[in-house]
Amino acid sequence: MAGPHSAEVVVDQAHPQRFVFVLLEGFSLLSFASALDCLRIANRVSGRDLYGWTFLTETGSGVRCSAGTEIGPDSDLVELSRDDIVILCGGMDIQLATTKRILSWLRREARRGITIAGLCTAAYTMAKAGLLTDRRATIHWENQDSFTEEFEDVILTKSVFVIDDNRYTTAGGTASIDLMLKLIAKDHAEDLAASVADQLIYSSIRTDQDTQRLSVPTRIGVRHPKLSRVIQMMEANIEEPISPSILARDVGMSTRQLERLFRRYLNRSPKRYYMDLRLQKARNLLMQTDMSVINVALACGFASPSHFSKCYRAHYEITPYRERGAQAGRLSI
Repeated sequence: MAGPHSAEVVVDQAHPQRFVFVLLEGFSLLSFASALDCLRIANRVSGRDLYGWTFLTETGSGVRCSAGTEIGPDSDLVELSRDDIVILCGGMDIQLATTKRILSWLRREARRGITIAGLCTAAYTMAKAGLLTDRRATIHWENQDSFTEEFEDVILTKSVFVIDDNRYTTAGGTASIDLMLKLIAKDHAEDLAASVADQLIYSSIRTDQDTQRLSVPTRIGVRHPKLSRVIQMMEANIEEPISPSILARDVGMSTRQLERLFRRYLNRSPKRYYMDLRLQKARNLLMQTDMSVINVALACGFASPSHFSKCYRAHYEITPYRERGAQAGRLSI
């Protein structure tokens, strides 16, 4: 993919809309390629050069995606035309990829009124630059907990993509397709967007009303309404866990019945399942934020750091302090 990528589009016919893909280190190849191919196919299906594109990186040198493939850019962070649309491509280790130079460039271009979109985890970079203050946005579900803790002034949703004026964000993966189909439909009618979707074998186009995660029954592979309801309550109450007896009462069961239900379908007790959810959130916060271990413990419903450390080590075979130390060392390299 590091070949003559700009040559495919002849940028002359009726002034094509240009998309500027800014590739951050560790970006998601799927998110990037999904967005790019929508533009390529729109040109091919329409028989016109509706869209053009260019690739930028911070230094003008190639960067590696999360899969290890290096992509060569056309330029470094040059000044853009006000009609350009920036597509910021994020992925793994977004904190490390969000450099001072990237932030300064984004703020400068934003002041000029340019539309800026973030794919996958790039909403983090946009928020860090102050581009999402008091705006609706989304980010990959795995990063939602840490994002909420760090950016309280952003209205975070669980949608597959969000368009808030001239700020666009997506949840990653194939959500890039949904956003680009939306933009193609807005620019050139629904028929063209549908034709692009057909070429992609993309049979179910999602809107900004669709959520990014699978439903609880689909995720756990069990369709039991009371079990699903209990799990939803657990996921919504991590900081202040609800006792199994109250969970059971709220769905019209006895505590013993709830125990049997979890054992039968999930092969663990409600208490164990709840603990796993809390520890998973704790690990996300440790890996993705600079919150203290004590604050992470409190955010995940642990009354004392010692209890948190004991539970964390039993589950992950490393203490949260060591986990945080290893992560901090890696980010400082």
